Amino acid sequence: MFNRIVLVVVVVPVAIVLIALAVANRATATFTLDPFNPGNPGLTLQLPLFVMLFLALGAGLLMGSFATWWNQGRYRKEARSKAREVQLLMQEISQRKASAAQASPAQPAPASNLPQPYA
Repeated sequence: MFNRIVLVVVVVPVAIVLIALAVANRATATFTLDPFNPGNPGLTLQLPLFVMLFLALGAGLLMGSFATWWNQGRYRKEARSKAREVQLLMQEISQRKASAAQASPAQPAPASNLPQPYA
């Protein structure tokens, strides 16, 4: 239910704005990587402005995602080390249980200590 609310309240208006932006900015714009020689055809792109805006938005999302992933690396490393530690402790517990079972096999309780059934 929450996903549908988010879809209706956030995603649909954003999509409408992006479609309007794309329709309003269909004119071709020039993007050059060489500021000293803007006419250099090897370093110049001519694309509709909305394509450039969407590419910039996508590049920003990718860079932000990478920066977040990079900054959270220490937490992932800590979680991996704790998972390894838990795994080693579980192995040690199972080994101790196995050695304890081999050292003293379980013996049944004497019959005199068992509760008597009602007659």
